[in-house]
Amino acid sequence: MSRVGKYPVPVPSGVTVQIAGAEFIAKGKLGEARLPLVTDAVETTIEGDQVWVKPLTESKRSRMMWGTTRALINNAVKGVSEGFTVNLEINGVGYRAAVEGKTLKLALGYSHDVEYPIPDDIAIKCDKPTSISISGRDKQQVGQVASEIRAFRGPEPYKGKGIKYDTETILRKEGKKK
Repeated sequence: MSRVGKYPVPVPSGVTVQIAGAEFIAKGKLGEARLPLVTDAVETTIEGDQVWVKPLTESKRSRMMWGTTRALINNAVKGVSEGFTVNLEINGVGYRAAVEGKTLKLALGYSHDVEYPIPDDIAIKCDKPTSISISGRDKQQVGQVASEIRAFRGPEPYKGKGIKYDTETILRKEGKKK
């Protein structure tokens, strides 16, 4: 039995949800999110200000899609009401970031600056030259952009230089001994 799927998704005030055919639509202050539903495995219903997901059968696919569909619906509702944010930290002498128009410029110790084009649905802010804040309504897209930026110069274990998530802990290694 799904531990996630059995709970309803609460719909906050200011968010409207509807099911149109095999598609879940959530509209809120941050925009609109559309999610294709798996109608052959789970049944999705809206009751008042809650969205319920129930498996159609006891098959393995229905049980797998039960919790997955509920989590995706919850992320869509949270995304249009609050949004998602991922924070990155830059460590290293001379390493810095700046937003110029629709481009993120990163100085990461290479012979050239790395330029990352910012996608349309994503907002990137650099409050300090060593911190990057990525926000948007699609959790998957926010995480993907953060991962792509981190991949330009991942943190190394000896001095901790590079780009890391603010919640990430870098396991430090001891340098060579004489």
